[in-house]
Amino acid sequence: MLKHTKIVATISDQRCDVDFIDSLYKAGMNVVRLNSAHMNEEGFSRVVNNIRIVSDRIAILMDTKGPEVRTTSTAAPIQFKTKELVKVVGNAQQETTHECISVSYANFVNDMTIGSGMLIDDGDLELKVIEKYADHLICEVENDATLSSRKSVNVPGVRINLPSLTEKDRRNILFCIENDLDFIAHSFVRNKQDVLDIQRILDEHNSPIKIIAKIENQDGVDNIDEILEVTYGIMIARGDLGIEVPAEKIPGIQRMIIRKCVEMKKPVIVATQMLHSMINNPRPTRAEVTDIANAIYYRTDALMLSGETAYGKYPLEAVQTMTKVAREAEKTKLTANDIRVPIEGNDLDVTSFLAKQAVKSSLKLHVKAIITDSHSGRTARYLAAFRGTSTVYAICYNERVMRMLALSYGVWAAYQPWTESRRAYFFDALNELKKSGRVTSNDMVAYLSGSFGEGGGTTFLEINNVGKVLDAKNNYLLPTFKE
Repeated sequence: MLKHTKIVATISDQRCDVDFIDSLYKAGMNVVRLNSAHMNEEGFSRVVNNIRIVSDRIAILMDTKGPEVRTTSTAAPIQFKTKELVKVVGNAQQETTHECISVSYANFVNDMTIGSGMLIDDGDLELKVIEKYADHLICEVENDATLSSRKSVNVPGVRINLPSLTEKDRRNILFCIENDLDFIAHSFVRNKQDVLDIQRILDEHNSPIKIIAKIENQDGVDNIDEILEVTYGIMIARGDLGIEVPAEKIPGIQRMIIRKCVEMKKPVIVATQMLHSMINNPRPTRAEVTDIANAIYYRTDALMLSGETAYGKYPLEAVQTMTKVAREAEKTKLTANDIRVPIEGNDLDVTSFLAKQAVKSSLKLHVKAIITDSHSGRTARYLAAFRGTSTVYAICYNERVMRMLALSYGVWAAYQPWTESRRAYFFDALNELKKSGRVTSNDMVAYLSGSFGEGGGTTFLEINNVGKVLDAKNNYLLPTFKE
């Protein structure tokens, strides 16, 4: 494993050949994101098939559009000048022109008021409503800008009354279910009901797909506690969030959400503009490098690349850069700044307690690796929450759980088919760690497992020397081993 922090990379159907995906995977990419705003079912299939040719370890995440508003397509990029007047209508079928910007939400005009600000393409184009009519707005352009097809539209302070799921979202969710994707990242989550709307569809189809809630508006920030109760993980989507919320508040919100996710032992992704300059330049800015490192110092599980890998000029270099910066940040982060993960009250369970002790052992006893066999991935996720320095080697009974753990910090998940011999399972893991150079015979390892078989939960922690265990062979006994 090149680094503990996981990398999510956005891949477009316009650039998704097997060699390209393979190069990003070898550079450190763990999860592929499919952006449903820019792709159709044929494109999804092409990317998914090529990912699976490269490796069964790469997890696949698809965004929903959610309750978002976008401009419609343009024949060519449109230049706007400050003080120009432009008409705005809500018609998803109408092309956007210099004279009339059309947006995807039919009732957009009704929700707007005179004096409201409108930010298009993450704020690159700013408009102000100066006149309102039954079927259109007249807006004044506030800055020189260029507008191209299907760009985001934000109206800070205005509640857009869109349903949580569009019909296109529903079709895409069914595609995810039929094609065994791993994660659905739901855009513009405002409350826990938005998450439950997707979970209901998944439950109807008995789908194990996990939901990542994208936090990108003030409602999502305000309701983060109830959202965390029902979601698998969180994505801090700083693009739209930085438009909906004053930009100076974003670092504090990011830090607060990461802390809550770590305390709840749920994966958290920091996304948007992490290496934005590398869309057009081969080297990052110093500020971008610091941004990546700070997200890791804050204790995020994963980082995400968007345009950098979807359509940028230097996609491979972007992943390589993120890997290098992550590796260095992990070396230099201070233990004194670790987030204390409580294991009290409702969370006072055996798994939490043993996971915390296993991570402590990596610091106190210089344990080189922590091994756990995993039915649901829960123990591995708990180990990830404590953000130890040792790799967590999770032996998974099915491939889906292996891919689910692609979002968890410091976890190297491997698939091994279920066998009745728990000794063989454990010994295979030790031999694989030795073969890959992650441990030597002289190293100490920790092993977390359960006495009650498949899915019974973690009940014991064993810490021992690799060579001593392997030399003992059948004389080495643990609660799960049979004579």
